Amino acid sequence: MARFGAIVLILLYVSVIFADFIAPNDQLAAQPSGSLLPPTRIYLRNQETGQFIGPHVYPTIQGPIDVDTGFQALDVDFDRPAPLGLFVKGSEYRLFELSIPYFTKISLESMESDEIKLFKGIPLSRHLFGPVGPAAADPEDSIVPEVAPSDTEIQLQTGADAAAEESDILVAVDTEGSAEAAIPAYFNLFGTDNLARDVFSRLLFGGRISLSIGIVGILIAFPLGLIIGGISGYFGGVIDSVLMRIVEVIMTVPTFYLLVSMGAILPPNLDSSQRFLFIVFITSFIGWAGLARIIRGEVLSLKQRTFVQASKSMGGRSLHIITRHVLPQTATYVIIAATLSIPSYIVAEAVLSLLGLGILEPDPSWGNMLSASTNASVLVLSPWLVWPPVALIMITILCFNLVGDGLRDALDPRSLHEK
Repeated sequence: MARFGAIVLILLYVSVIFADFIAPNDQLAAQPSGSLLPPTRIYLRNQETGQFIGPHVYPTIQGPIDVDTGFQALDVDFDRPAPLGLFVKGSEYRLFELSIPYFTKISLESMESDEIKLFKGIPLSRHLFGPVGPAAADPEDSIVPEVAPSDTEIQLQTGADAAAEESDILVAVDTEGSAEAAIPAYFNLFGTDNLARDVFSRLLFGGRISLSIGIVGILIAFPLGLIIGGISGYFGGVIDSVLMRIVEVIMTVPTFYLLVSMGAILPPNLDSSQRFLFIVFITSFIGWAGLARIIRGEVLSLKQRTFVQASKSMGGRSLHIITRHVLPQTATYVIIAATLSIPSYIVAEAVLSLLGLGILEPDPSWGNMLSASTNASVLVLSPWLVWPPVALIMITILCFNLVGDGLRDALDPRSLHEK
């Protein structure tokens, strides 16, 4: 089970790293008259002639809404099939583009930031899969909304109202007045959201934030916990008392309420990269205390071992003994604890974004994509907006727990001896 969990996690991380290439559509591009469309149906035979032509899709737009049930019909143009192909040409992107945000001005009223481009990326326009042929969409014709509505505004709209409103905004009409003839074919594996954006593509790009926040969080919290716990346990005395009192104070801080309060007081003009940094900082700040206390207990027992006493008698410095002899002995626990701690960071980001205090629209994350679940009509009329991010969060947390349990069994000397 641990191996299975590790394979799934590797696939997830590879998918989000290559999200630009795997995603068939741009994460921000809106499809003409395509809001709240269900997952695109794949056909094998031409629906007009009955001839087998392989996997293909048809241009699909919003149809009339049933006033009694609220369900929306679909208008499918069966005269224009679009075959599905591999390595199709689509919107342009830069693969492996890497930048680091930094703050140029910090105040209570506003914050300004800039980015350092570490790598400009490889310019490409090929995507892993998508529709091809005359009926396929031209990437230059995609619509990117300049301003996306807030989560509160989305929640106040019913699924039917949102679909009708977006239909009026995004519908494309050609020169002859026919809307359907101008609509190209898109492949939406998990359907579209209320702004006619591909849910599958946004899941891939949102996974970059949801999956990386755990890695970045432990890279900040665990070195801090190791150093403070190691110093406290090794030196003892006044240093131990002072550091442990600080740790106990931090451990008494209610995690959830701290996250909510800190997220609420952030300036509203922060972009997603700045909010990402704040979320990582907050979760790391409250995450190192428990580890420091456990490491302190480990070091208290390790410093009485023979190899530590021998290093002292040979004139070894305290810092050298801690970093070279004491802390490496805690590596087994640290590896297991790090693996089991990553899900807590993912859940923290999801909760903040769900409440509208984390990553904000239009940038996606698995948390803010769950904000659609707060609308009861979406759960009934458009369930494809809810279950994909829920399933990914649950699978990721389960796989990390499986890997952590497997590492614990593999690295525990007592379990090896029993085997």
